[in-house]
Amino acid sequence: MDGVLLVDLEPHADDRGFFARAFDAAEFARNGLDAHVAQANVSFNHRAGTVRGMHRQIPPHAEGKLVRCTAGAIVDVALDVRPGSPTHGQHVMAELSAANRTALFVPPYVAHGYQTLVDDTEVVYQVSGPYVPGAEQGFRYDDEAFAIVWPLPVTVVSAKDAAWPLADEQVAR
Repeated sequence: MDGVLLVDLEPHADDRGFFARAFDAAEFARNGLDAHVAQANVSFNHRAGTVRGMHRQIPPHAEGKLVRCTAGAIVDVALDVRPGSPTHGQHVMAELSAANRTALFVPPYVAHGYQTLVDDTEVVYQVSGPYVPGAEQGFRYDDEAFAIVWPLPVTVVSAKDAAWPLADEQVAR
């Protein structure tokens, strides 16, 4: 999917452990990614099976995200809802964990969400634009139009995320 990338660390190890750069604005820019960071957010989740998402900011409120799981494990999903995109309606799913230290870059206007795979999971996001409450759009995590198969039964989902309209009820934005 255009703009969605897995970002791996390049650890430099010695007898203490390792050091790695988790973000490099110049490297992002060289790869055509928005390197600006306007916010950094942390999400902590008590129970395995928790689903957060699928959210995005609508134009013109660009909000790219670099998502990393710092404790526990998640399956992270980028859902292409960009009007006119050749991959519209498709999604990319990747396991991010404290153990694999992989991050997922989700470009602006692509919906994002995840499911926790274990209890006590923490997720950190670097976000390229400020959150604008009136510009938020969400899609149902269980919308059959997107065929997202979550690896675990959904145990916790917010009332807000459960109430988003189905894709065919929304106006393309």
